[in-house]
Amino acid sequence: MTSNRILLTGPRLQLRDFTPDDVGAVHAFASDPLVTQWSTWGPNTLAQTQDFIDDAAAEPGRPGRTRFTLAVVVRDRVVGSAAVWTTSAADRNGELGYTLDRGVWGQGMATESAALLLDLAFGPMGLARVEATCHPENAGSVRVLEKNGFVFEGRLREHRVVDGHRRDSLLFSALRSDRSSSGRLPAHRELLDRVPDRLAADSPASLP
Repeated sequence: MTSNRILLTGPRLQLRDFTPDDVGAVHAFASDPLVTQWSTWGPNTLAQTQDFIDDAAAEPGRPGRTRFTLAVVVRDRVVGSAAVWTTSAADRNGELGYTLDRGVWGQGMATESAALLLDLAFGPMGLARVEATCHPENAGSVRVLEKNGFVFEGRLREHRVVDGHRRDSLLFSALRSDRSSSGRLPAHRELLDRVPDRLAADSPASLP
């Protein structure tokens, strides 16, 4: 297979590549101060959202793709963004993150999105370890990670610079070996049909 395009299907949502037409839907949540209150970015200007869409929509055309920035789609409506990327090809490490419109908060959409990202990471991407960080006060994100089997590893002091100030982060990780030992290997068979047999895990990583 030569296509790098992605479509992941869960019980209630899909993750697909962004298109230029998604800018309006993305800006609706990316410009929301409540949605971005725990993020290292935002609230976005329209120009910033356009830059994000331009970059994300170009990903499928890049050789040796190691980053997957995907639209969260519920009933044909874009309600969020979810991404997983390789941070070290040699060590087969990666990281993931997600942002959801507040109109779908509390419905398990972030949990399902993260589960699909892990299936992609531990399946076709060939990763062995996936990290995620979040603001120490972001209780909702902590619950999403814990529901997906992430383990809390510690507090990263002054980890990020946000609005000119250093900020702590909580570090979580999920391991493919934990899934293997529990029998919870990636179950979404659509991946085998829609992703190259071998993504460029041995190529230089695309850092976030």
